[in-house]
Amino acid sequence: MTKFINPGLKKTSRRNVLRGSVLAGAAAVTGAGAMASRRAPSLEGVNATSAKLYKAAEQQTADSTAKPADLSGYTRVKQELVAPPFAPDHEQVATGGPKIIEITMDTTEKLMVVDEDSGASVWALTYNGSVPGPLIICHEGDMVELTLRNPVDSMMEHNIDFHASTGALGGGGLTHVFPGEETVLRWKATKPGCFTYHCAPGGAMIPYHVTHGMNGAVMVLPRDGLKDKDGNPLRYDSIAYIGEQDYYLPMDENGDYRSYEAAGDDYADSLDAMRTLIPTHSVFNGAVGALTGENALKGKVGETVLMIHNQANRDSRPHLIGGHGNFVWESSFTDAPMQDMETWFVRGGCAVAAMYTFEQPGVYAYVNHNLIEGVMLGATAHFVVDGEWDNELMEQVVAPREFEA
Repeated sequence: MTKFINPGLKKTSRRNVLRGSVLAGAAAVTGAGAMASRRAPSLEGVNATSAKLYKAAEQQTADSTAKPADLSGYTRVKQELVAPPFAPDHEQVATGGPKIIEITMDTTEKLMVVDEDSGASVWALTYNGSVPGPLIICHEGDMVELTLRNPVDSMMEHNIDFHASTGALGGGGLTHVFPGEETVLRWKATKPGCFTYHCAPGGAMIPYHVTHGMNGAVMVLPRDGLKDKDGNPLRYDSIAYIGEQDYYLPMDENGDYRSYEAAGDDYADSLDAMRTLIPTHSVFNGAVGALTGENALKGKVGETVLMIHNQANRDSRPHLIGGHGNFVWESSFTDAPMQDMETWFVRGGCAVAAMYTFEQPGVYAYVNHNLIEGVMLGATAHFVVDGEWDNELMEQVVAPREFEA
């Protein structure tokens, strides 16, 4: 059955993917120094501002005279990506020389429940089936070599823009894959820090894909590991990878959330909802309660956790209720970390790292301290910490009791 997934663009079906608002002429490099093949999908119907934003990409090609990358001295290693909130196996301090980190990601489109209580759901656009996409970890000077695959039964074209990379719109200009296609992109990690990645097909499809879950984070560690302002080494026992996702789910005239048969069917309705700039949900790791209850993060007194918070679209203000950000890197690992922060700032389109060592047992709530979003829209996670209580730090001197007026 033929459908119009992208009204005003090109007619599409389940096997004839949306080919509308894309970075026209994106280079498809088949080898070092190879001439780029040019694809020129129509920009008809694309938001004019977005079309101008990506106009430069129309002339983008791979220069046939470019020298092949010098890969001598690099060791190839395969990184097995894992679902959030967990992190892949990695070294905190790099051993040996620089590496080529091989990873694979599939652009999976899946129906996902956002809030069981209200029945809200979304056709999520994902990397490897999770919101956020998996955390990638490397060291400064390493190269990340991604194989990006778009399954044949997908509805849409996808790509990836790495904020940590240099050139070609963060790789977005070189990674457009239609259903049934794959591409390989290699980029060098030249700047240490935490960075967002996201899908950016072009035009209004950029915010549409990002607000449907297609984003994640890369952590580029210094080769000698994290350090405090005095150069002393900092180590963590675990990583808690938290992706804050704003959704703009269409509602009907009765205020009930709409449901759709397939990915992309909500396109026109979603654009209307997105233009309000008011999210219906702001959640951690894809859904309300994804990191609470049985899914709460676990810890022990004395353990140090590195919290990596990604927000690809809106500003956020994380706060650990009952704890602090002992060390916080809001910008780059090249900057000395801020210390003993009560609440820190994640700029829209950024990822931030914060380190804390648990000192008391119990439940810690990690929230967006815009408490409207944290409490009412879903941006809350829990750490459940085991250990012995320390009355030196806090003591209930008198339990609640009645008193005489």
